[in-house]
Amino acid sequence: MIMRFTHKASALAVVLFAAILLSFWMSVDYRTVDLRSQPGSTLKKLFDQRVQLLQESYSEIPFRIKESVLGMLFPRVSAKVFHTAFQASELEEVKRRRAEEYQSFKKRSQSAADFIIVAEANSPLQYPTQGVKVQPKKTILIPGLGLKEQPKKLHSVNLTSTLGIFDVAAEVEMVKVEGVGEKHITLSSNFLPHLNRQLQFVTYTNTHFHPNTADTVEFCTEGYTAVFTIKIRHSLIPKLYNPGSGRGYKISKLVTIATKTFLRYDKLQVLIDSIRQFYPTVTIVIADDSEHPKPVTGPYIEHYIMPFGKGWFAGRNLAVSQVTTKYVLWVDDDFIFTSDTKIEKFVDVLEKTTLDLVGGAVREVTGYTATFRHTISVEPGDEDGDCLHIRRGFHHGIQGFPNCVVSDAVINFFMARTDKIQQVGFDPQLVRIAHLEFFIDALGVLHVGSCNDVIVSHTSKIKLPWGQSETDKAYAKFREPSTTTQVAQDRLFYFKNRLQCLTYK
Repeated sequence: MIMRFTHKASALAVVLFAAILLSFWMSVDYRTVDLRSQPGSTLKKLFDQRVQLLQESYSEIPFRIKESVLGMLFPRVSAKVFHTAFQASELEEVKRRRAEEYQSFKKRSQSAADFIIVAEANSPLQYPTQGVKVQPKKTILIPGLGLKEQPKKLHSVNLTSTLGIFDVAAEVEMVKVEGVGEKHITLSSNFLPHLNRQLQFVTYTNTHFHPNTADTVEFCTEGYTAVFTIKIRHSLIPKLYNPGSGRGYKISKLVTIATKTFLRYDKLQVLIDSIRQFYPTVTIVIADDSEHPKPVTGPYIEHYIMPFGKGWFAGRNLAVSQVTTKYVLWVDDDFIFTSDTKIEKFVDVLEKTTLDLVGGAVREVTGYTATFRHTISVEPGDEDGDCLHIRRGFHHGIQGFPNCVVSDAVINFFMARTDKIQQVGFDPQLVRIAHLEFFIDALGVLHVGSCNDVIVSHTSKIKLPWGQSETDKAYAKFREPSTTTQVAQDRLFYFKNRLQCLTYK
């Protein structure tokens, strides 16, 4: 049923709608954001409803399937199945765990931009504005194509691409199709419903291989032209981690602790002992670039020796590369676990939100506790490069986790999804002094948070000259920044990150 409003009724509807929106906006607390809900779920529901309507349109008009195109859309292949690798007694439990992990993966990897949106025929062309994807050298049906205009003698549309060809998966009577198998196809008919029915069967086949690009398609009729894109990319293959049988968080199955050490074996042993007090079976991965390495042994310890003085970020890369659990917890070798270092809280945040990395707090011997929260932004520049702005603070709180916020950089005590932190990596050119540099490289890749209720203690850095050991003195020579170190860092910012300036406050 179509409802027709008078001017007064229309005005009243607008006012009521504005009042509802205003009430909604005033009720929303923008200081906290719910990171637990799946982005685009409402949009997907609306789209599914719209697709159902489109599929039902013109359903009474007959068509004839083209077997050659159908074989491209649904190729027949023999396949090896993998579930037979499991015993029947364990398969159902494995399926359950895998399904839970996959839903979590989709929540993190998908956004509203991935869903198809069809522009209603305002022009009179109807077409998908986003969300159309095809795998390289594969074929798809193009969703949402339509022409909405007044009846006339001849209705005609055409499509033009650059990286693929068009065809039709079925032929509709009284519709003329020209350009099958080419980059330009024309469809015409004296009957608009038949033309729209034919448009439901238009296919696109990618012909130029590229693992991640897009084709721009022109969709035209007399006097009107629309443009939309078809993303060309492989399907994203999930990388899931088996959390083990049963319910609840099994920290030793989910988390590996990683650290980098250099000379300070006494502090490293204190760290290990403190970890074992609370987490006796969690694996500890140690990267060591000491000149004369000493053995570090014990249950669930992996000690990797590097070339002497290889550096801070090279050590991080090595340690993280050996992690096989879903999460990696990074700690410095002079940290100490206490009863406040409850890494289960980190796991809970990462399992229930879309965050990729969450930092904690470090308590100094003076009693001061630091979180080192920063926001990072890039101001586009000119041919000399962009400008990077780093500010103390955070973006907003996280609903359901009152002690946590979203930021862009956190303190040097954090837990991250292993695959995501490996994706960013640590630049081995940063040898001794580096921390924020990792988060600069991670900007736009990692979704970062910080929680102040997971706290690790830090041994004192204040050492009087007469109280320093020979190890402390040797370590200080390498640890303290030099003019050469700063210049090398600035050169990296300028060239690698294409920056001309940095502001910090």
